[in-house]
Amino acid sequence: MKLTVFFIFSVVATVLQSDIILGKNDLLLEEDARLDFMGLATKYGHPAVRHQVTTDDGYILTLFHIPGRSKLPVLLMHDLLDTADTFLLRGNDSLGIALANSGYDLWFGNCRGNRYSRRHRDLDPNRDSSYWSFTFHEMGYYDLPAIIDRVLNETGTPSLTAIGHSRGNTIFFVLGSTRPEYNSKVNVVIALAPVVYLRDLPLPFQTILNSLPVLYKILASANIQVNEFFGYDSVSTMFLRTFCPQNFISYQFCLNQILYPILGFDPFTFDQSFLRIFLYHYPAGTSWRDSLHFTQLSNSRIFRRYDFGNDINMLMYNSTSPPLYPLRRVTMPVALIAARNDPISTLSNVDLLKRQLPNVADYAVVPWLLFNHGDFVWLQTAPIHVFPQIKRVLLRFNPI
Repeated sequence: MKLTVFFIFSVVATVLQSDIILGKNDLLLEEDARLDFMGLATKYGHPAVRHQVTTDDGYILTLFHIPGRSKLPVLLMHDLLDTADTFLLRGNDSLGIALANSGYDLWFGNCRGNRYSRRHRDLDPNRDSSYWSFTFHEMGYYDLPAIIDRVLNETGTPSLTAIGHSRGNTIFFVLGSTRPEYNSKVNVVIALAPVVYLRDLPLPFQTILNSLPVLYKILASANIQVNEFFGYDSVSTMFLRTFCPQNFISYQFCLNQILYPILGFDPFTFDQSFLRIFLYHYPAGTSWRDSLHFTQLSNSRIFRRYDFGNDINMLMYNSTSPPLYPLRRVTMPVALIAARNDPISTLSNVDLLKRQLPNVADYAVVPWLLFNHGDFVWLQTAPIHVFPQIKRVLLRFNPI
């Protein structure tokens, strides 16, 4: 019954967003599916500069820069399976272009394992399984310091402002708790849909999380390599890219059976044209271990390092249990922005995070009731619903 209601609602929403709104621009919008970050930035009036950053453990990351005039640089960090593209996908209605139009000096990071950061000083991701031996821990401990240091060295500033989406915030909490010297280098983190605690999640998403270890064991027992998770050019991603936009039925199936159970139901997030664009940018790859780490957070109900099992934990941590991330050491100011219709970063879990952090500078809940986990970066009307909260914090900590 619930899915039937969702289906009807989706049909109505699709009709409302039909030819009158999108049809005339369909060919123009489709071009964005073929453009990478550099192409999107140029198309929307802000040509970017590409930088290469090498971490202390050898991973080669891509960092994009859209120059601006703000006093401090602004670093944007993406979600799980995502890339810097996510901040430009809605064109003039995207967060990246809106901030560039306002004059902010913008830097866009790409974590290890995605399509832009799939290189290593010594390892080949196509042949060396050890390349994929990472989770968000390494992204916070190695990737962020390398990115932050490069931005500060290039700009000559003592600190930067950060905006993260979902896992793009998780890594800042890893950074602040494990390398506290970096707290002073971040003058504020604007945390959109922050993910730290994953307690008591809604059933569809909780079921998906719990299924990942089971699927991992099945694939491993069948001698199928389980290294990269939904790589940009993987068979699974190519299937989604081909199947979902094929026709109205496949479009509705992908929305109601794949995207909405994960992100939260909002029929205004994906029209058919934008879904085609979206699937040529997302998913863009991470490691299986990274995704399994989030399942562990949910099952353990605490924020801690990856659980390898008792024997390996003893070798890695000198303890049978993984150590906690001490959030009390995250002294950088944090502005939390959450949504009521987010099945991942639920209000109760964000409230718990708020109580654990020592320096919460701001807290806001998006007023739009249907606003979901992906709407922070993918909803066309995000400039109305969430950009005002972001800009309020920016005006306080990083005025133009």
